[in-house]
Amino acid sequence: MKRCIDVVVAFSMGIIAILPVLGCAIIFYLLYREIPFYVSERAGKNRKAFRIYKLKSMRQLFASSGEALPDDARLTSFGMFLRKYSLDELPQLWNVLKGDMSLIGPRPLPMEYNDLYSEEQRKRNDVRPGITGLAQVNGRNAISWEAKFAWDVYYVDHYSAKLDLKIFIQTIGKVLGSADISQDNHVTTEKFQGTIGETQVE
Repeated sequence: MKRCIDVVVAFSMGIIAILPVLGCAIIFYLLYREIPFYVSERAGKNRKAFRIYKLKSMRQLFASSGEALPDDARLTSFGMFLRKYSLDELPQLWNVLKGDMSLIGPRPLPMEYNDLYSEEQRKRNDVRPGITGLAQVNGRNAISWEAKFAWDVYYVDHYSAKLDLKIFIQTIGKVLGSADISQDNHVTTEKFQGTIGETQVE
């Protein structure tokens, strides 16, 4: 049933999102003359790799040494607009249709994180990752990795259609309110370095 709902809703939203996505992609290209889509390998259900799609919010800028410039130097003003309203995530509706992701679930993270989770945290990969989830409506990027993973595990242990509907409705409010987009003093989320403690949620 969850998969059927995912396909129906993602297809319907995808039809509506086609023009905004193409429009944002064209604007990004015209402004910065770079490919407007970002593709990255992420861990899906059972930690299997898949390619995730996003609208690009940062430019490809490098120092004279060849290293990429810091995120705050590469994040564009248009990219900040895309992130503010989560427009950069819309291409992931294609990932949902393909079966890589669900509408609701733990956010997909880089494959390199797989070996850094605690045994309890690994449960987050027992389900398809989602475009939004409990962690996103309970702090998003403003909370610690441990808190995010605690919410992810809670979702896995307490999944229900009612919970999915609640998360979906709360996500709309979060997006419209542009809440918890980034961590304090960071334009992007800090890289996960490993668990420093377990966090419980009620």
